[in-house]
Amino acid sequence: MGRGVKVAVIGGVFAVMVGGAGYGAYNVVSALDGGGASGSSEAKSGPPDKDEVAETSEKFFAAWEKGDATTAASYTNNASLAGTLLTAYGEDAHIGGVEITPGTAAGASVPFTVKAKVSYEGTTKPLSYRSELTVVRGETSGRALVDWEPSVVHPALKDGDTLVTAESATPQIQAVGRDGAVLSKEKYPSLGPILAKLREKYGDQAGGTPGVELAVRHTAADAPDTPLLTLTEGKPGKLRTTLSASVQAAAEKAVKRYGESSVVAVKPSTGEVLAVANNRTDGFNAAFQGTVAPGSTMKIITAAMLIDNGVTSMNGPAPCPDTATWQSQTFKNLTGMQPNESATLANTFMRSCNTGFIKLIDEKPLTDSSLTEEAQERFGLGQDNWQTGITSFDGKVPAVSGPDRAAGAIGQGQVQMNPLNMASVTATAITGEFRQPYLVPFDLDDREPASAKGLPQGTASQLKQMMKLTATQGTAVKAMSGLGGDIGAKTGSAEVDGQTASNSWFTGFRNDIAAAAMTEEGGHGGDAAGPIVADVLRVGG
Repeated sequence: MGRGVKVAVIGGVFAVMVGGAGYGAYNVVSALDGGGASGSSEAKSGPPDKDEVAETSEKFFAAWEKGDATTAASYTNNASLAGTLLTAYGEDAHIGGVEITPGTAAGASVPFTVKAKVSYEGTTKPLSYRSELTVVRGETSGRALVDWEPSVVHPALKDGDTLVTAESATPQIQAVGRDGAVLSKEKYPSLGPILAKLREKYGDQAGGTPGVELAVRHTAADAPDTPLLTLTEGKPGKLRTTLSASVQAAAEKAVKRYGESSVVAVKPSTGEVLAVANNRTDGFNAAFQGTVAPGSTMKIITAAMLIDNGVTSMNGPAPCPDTATWQSQTFKNLTGMQPNESATLANTFMRSCNTGFIKLIDEKPLTDSSLTEEAQERFGLGQDNWQTGITSFDGKVPAVSGPDRAAGAIGQGQVQMNPLNMASVTATAITGEFRQPYLVPFDLDDREPASAKGLPQGTASQLKQMMKLTATQGTAVKAMSGLGGDIGAKTGSAEVDGQTASNSWFTGFRNDIAAAAMTEEGGHGGDAAGPIVADVLRVGG
């Protein structure tokens, strides 16, 4: 969408009062009155009744249909913002011929359908959508008023957004997967924001030509426009991606199991991202950009640190007591876990014993920075240099002292990860090589992938074996049940302040595919994130 378009408040399709005292006087009164002037000397109180809801919504709809932005805005409790957006609706979005059909009110909420036409430079297309408004009592005026939200005008609008119709800033893209299948947001809904980012970054390089679109323009400078309607088709440019249509389809279906879930799958032998899917109400790409504690999935990195520094080995000691105290803070295991003072690291790992890891982190030669060094130098994390093709976060494992050093070893404290990071961790753990994950080929724009020295083969072999034991005898058995081939996994649950349940984490592999998932407030790792990962591995492995 052309970035030169400005939101106009006056003029265009919507008539705005000018001249005399009308417009200025109205705004002064509106500002003092909470949304509109009242002719009554005594303000009403309490929720609007049925008749008030009907009358207010009808008057608002009638003014909107006529293109009278000022009058329509006067029936809201924020006339200034409403007037700006309603004016842009006609002038910048070029929407006219509006017909609004209200549905049956549910209390103070009124659903409605909008049918209109978008006309631009001789081309006209029909527009139809549904929205909803709520009628409230004005705080000072006592009037029944539409509770102003941008979504009243269109459900895709949020605070600061507006609507524009113009030639797109970048051509459309036809994103294709590794097998040549077209990847559209209609077929793969959670790819919508990712495809928009790819279009914004690579649209000019993919060989297409721009068209004309009605789109949502977001307030954030780095947020690409969200197309709503294409008036004139441009020529989409073809953009190759690493995604697998079959794995992406499985990921899309899998995250629907639980709300606020994200999953990523990668190919360990190459670093190619095979799937990325999110099921979130906020539309955030938490799979690539999340910054939350990964819980016990972090123990893959901690175990590598212990092995690489000679503290213990897969078959070496890692006692699992009921509690472990580190610098005055006491750490416990999951409820019901039996202590095992003679446990090996493999046993402590596959049962996900917290205390077994805490008891070992003060062994020589470990320091406050040992876990950070392991994450950065071996797993390529925490250096803010991943070049995936779109915006991504590459983890954070800070060097800390005090209780947070112990908490970090079990994926709490100041450690932050997302499913992309943990899928990569699994890929590095089972191959010994760090291959930075990527979504589009590096040679498309001469990006330089991040690098790390990876793991000694002896360490990788032990990590892979411990993950296999976890999948076949440990905490991941239930989730991984029924999966054949070369499999392994690690569960995790991360406690978050203010949440009633922990975040569920799970990462696993099957043959040449590694996947990781996170479900907010999903509980134990095997309860929510585990089934998501298993569904992806079942198809991709």
